[in-house]
Amino acid sequence: MNDMQRRPRIRVRTVAGTAAGLAVVAGAVAFSAGTASAAPDASAAGRAPQAVQEVRTLNTAAATAIADAAQKEAAKQKQRVAVAIVDRSGDLRVLVKGDGAGPQTVESAKRKAFTAVSFGQPTSRLTGGATGNGPTVRDIPGTLFLAGGVPVASGGSPIAGIGVGGAPQGDIDESIAQAGLRAVQGQLG
Repeated sequence: MNDMQRRPRIRVRTVAGTAAGLAVVAGAVAFSAGTASAAPDASAAGRAPQAVQEVRTLNTAAATAIADAAQKEAAKQKQRVAVAIVDRSGDLRVLVKGDGAGPQTVESAKRKAFTAVSFGQPTSRLTGGATGNGPTVRDIPGTLFLAGGVPVASGGSPIAGIGVGGAPQGDIDESIAQAGLRAVQGQLG
């Protein structure tokens, strides 16, 4: 018996205005059914279905260009830093630890990038909201409210974050991050 003969036969039919979908993955069968008229034809309207969201992302080439430009600026300023680029979800896309950068620089850069994309603002603008008694934004896991993180925006929304850690002052880290952003600024749309 060959593989085709061992597989179960499955029939799918459309009944009275319903659409059915079927998938066989690793021997398991998944079935879904819905009303055909419930989902409008997205191609006819020239837009995505209502349940689908298109998301802008920073491609790898742009993320790498940002990190490279930031490291070049750091060298120009004689700073030993780490540069992290995260996507809109805060997931790491690119990380470059420069020669001689301290062990704390990687975590600092990642957390600054995460904070910048999460809030859509440079981390230097957020430090005031991270003070006081009781719960504050500083209690959100993964954030760091020190200067050195800047968001990357496209279409008015943050799509990535750049974080730099390692310079003796946050404003130096931020100037390095801004240099990275300038490397792709005209390509963000």
